[in-house]
Amino acid sequence: MQRREMELRTGAQRMTDVTDRCASFAAEVGGDGLLHVFLPHATAGLALLETGAGSDGDLADHLDVLFPRDDRWRHRHGSPGHGADHVLPAIISPSLTVPVDAGRLALGTWQSIVVVDTNEDNPTRRLRLSFLAG
Repeated sequence: MQRREMELRTGAQRMTDVTDRCASFAAEVGGDGLLHVFLPHATAGLALLETGAGSDGDLADHLDVLFPRDDRWRHRHGSPGHGADHVLPAIISPSLTVPVDAGRLALGTWQSIVVVDTNEDNPTRRLRLSFLAG
């Protein structure tokens, strides 16, 4: 298995497209296999999403509905509503796996790999990529 860990900044942007980073790693290791993408964080997740056509904005809007930034959350440290950030990975998983064919991600035409991060208190994230040749 080949691995890479990289740092990224999410900050106020709730969706960060990491498709190019994942594709570069897959091309570098080459061959067929599986790319596992993982965020070792308790307040962020990964999604396959069409970006740039409004879906990312729709997701951000609905996250506000599902996870309001108020005082209803038992987990209360950090900014108001931070408890919602800790529930997010139960709905948007912190990991996903993508097939790789001849060094290329086998994504659908409009699929992108995005980090979903509503936690503005922690703008620096680690992204872990693991390639299992098959």
